[in-house]
Amino acid sequence: MLYHENPLSNYTGPLTISFCLLLFLFILSSISRKIKNHSAATRKAPPEASGAWPLIGHLHLLGGSKPPHVTLGCMADKYGPIFTLRLGAHKTLIVSDWEMAKQCFTANDRAFANRPKSMTFEVLGYNSSLIAFIPYGSYWRQLRKIATLELLSSRRIDALKHMMEAEVKASMRESYNLWLKKKNGFSEMKRWFGNIALNIMFQTVVGKRFSSDGDVNEENERIRKAFRDFFDLGGSFAISDCMPYLRWLDLDGKERKMKRTAKEIDEFIQIWLEEHKRNRDCGSVERKQSQDLMDVLLGLVEEGEEFDGHDSDTTIKAICLSLILAGSDTTTGTLAWALSLLLNNREVLRKAIEDVGFLGRFKKTLEPENKRERAERENEY
Repeated sequence: MLYHENPLSNYTGPLTISFCLLLFLFILSSISRKIKNHSAATRKAPPEASGAWPLIGHLHLLGGSKPPHVTLGCMADKYGPIFTLRLGAHKTLIVSDWEMAKQCFTANDRAFANRPKSMTFEVLGYNSSLIAFIPYGSYWRQLRKIATLELLSSRRIDALKHMMEAEVKASMRESYNLWLKKKNGFSEMKRWFGNIALNIMFQTVVGKRFSSDGDVNEENERIRKAFRDFFDLGGSFAISDCMPYLRWLDLDGKERKMKRTAKEIDEFIQIWLEEHKRNRDCGSVERKQSQDLMDVLLGLVEEGEEFDGHDSDTTIKAICLSLILAGSDTTTGTLAWALSLLLNNREVLRKAIEDVGFLGRFKKTLEPENKRERAERENEY
């Protein structure tokens, strides 16, 4: 009897084993998926607001005649202190209770420490390199540490206190001179507060000051306009942030405007950075206590400081821009709101005026200091 060996028989065993292995993995993944779905279903998830549309989710509810915060407040009354919305492709958690906020930012702060990816952060913030835009990690911790130690520490604030006081005095003097010219005119206090805050931050960070006494300076106005555009664009709604798959269309033209604004601001900061580098090369840098932040950061680079693999110039510009933006916009808004509340409450305003007068009369007792030394330090700034 002749026996003919089938050539396919050599492959039958491995094929069978492979098929059985794939079948086992498929069954295992199905079981795992069912377990996860069951556990997710058993967890009590925050309610989702009704009225969502396909693709855009709840965006149409926030674009009505009411301001967004009023709409969200009405939703909180209906759905409770914690609920979810679908803003385009993103599911968003809404919290409107201090106890829930404490759970998010105190008890579970690490879970909420990261930043979502955003076209706005990417274009306006040196590819998400601003401190407020950086994803949570070692780079963010390093920049936060540098900003805290080199600008926000008690030592630095004490060293810069006289510059801040001198800036307020200069702004008061400019405002008074403007009143002498236009006695029947009006002063926009929000703009005035903004000029003070912006000048203090510019002097602190890059050693610059911009006159606000009515003199027109083309470069100063360009800088102010660029920063105003940054605030407006950074706080505005961008379709690409909610529906990233439509970014290539740039339907609202926001990305084009953001790129133009980011390029203009970067040109200014690059000029200041090159100027600081030239001054350091010429040896005209002041003592460390009087240095602005950009000088301090350049000194850290010269001492071998590395920024987690990021370009040092870009990191310095990002830190400086972060602090200028954070220190000017929030301060301006807070002061404007405080003044409006004071004007609407005359009794509190009267007490505030009395307190200011009391502190003015007894300032020498509260802050004893040699007059000559104080004058020299103010003139230095």
